[in-house]
Amino acid sequence: MRWRCPARGRLLIWLEAWQHVSGGGGCTRVIQQGQVLEKGGVAFSAVWGKMSDKAAQQLFMPDSRYFATGVSVVQHPRSPMVPISHMNVRYFEAGNGEAWFGGGLDLTPIYVDEVQARWFHQQIEQVCQQHDPTYYARFKPWADEYFYLPHRQETRGIGGIFFDRLTVGQDGSFEQLFAFVQDVGQVYGRAYSTIMRQNRDLPYTERQKKWQLVRRGRYAEFNLAIDRGTRFGLETGGRTESILMSLPPQVEWHYDFNPEPGSPEDATQQWLRKGVDWLSEVGKKVAEM
Repeated sequence: MRWRCPARGRLLIWLEAWQHVSGGGGCTRVIQQGQVLEKGGVAFSAVWGKMSDKAAQQLFMPDSRYFATGVSVVQHPRSPMVPISHMNVRYFEAGNGEAWFGGGLDLTPIYVDEVQARWFHQQIEQVCQQHDPTYYARFKPWADEYFYLPHRQETRGIGGIFFDRLTVGQDGSFEQLFAFVQDVGQVYGRAYSTIMRQNRDLPYTERQKKWQLVRRGRYAEFNLAIDRGTRFGLETGGRTESILMSLPPQVEWHYDFNPEPGSPEDATQQWLRKGVDWLSEVGKKVAEM
């Protein structure tokens, strides 16, 4: 089933249900040309089958037979003052009966606002504390490692949390782990909506818009070259349009591009590194301002 909303002004909306080649399917909803979101997408899938041995090895699957279900959300705002955002939660079952949860969320500001970055991490840390006091301390560095472009030697944004293979029976019961990933989805919606509302009407210049397009290019590089979810979907015959809905609508690449030293763009570039303690290091800086 494929449905496209008649244009209201410039806004375009797609809602598509699709079938997987080996079993199951999913539903994808995408909006484009909105006043706030230039492009945004939500995708749900529940698929099963048997992947190639090579794909199974790359994804550390103990059995090439699988059932996989998950929800992914990616938002690309029109304004460079509103961050790009991403959230994914998923559940896997291998053919041998082993089952686990994974997921994560991160924020990619075009211009890093230290106060908002700290607040964003505080919201995530509070949710983690409700389920396991070790989660944030474990999953925040994991996000730093995962959402990293080694060929650029920079993080995609200010991170968040990332976790994989929270194994049912080993890391908690199904009910406990499912409750955690549900709360990850809830905190993503609350936190990102708050930042979006705070920033959506801020003025911006052509220079800031150009920097946004450059940063979107880095986002696309990560999704196409590094992201494991993208590789899994493409290597198991998933629907290409749904898998690549995370890509931004417009990007720019410039040869040997570097921001001007001391500029706001350079200030953001300095934050794009692993190991920033957004809860304390940034808190001290904000207190001194």
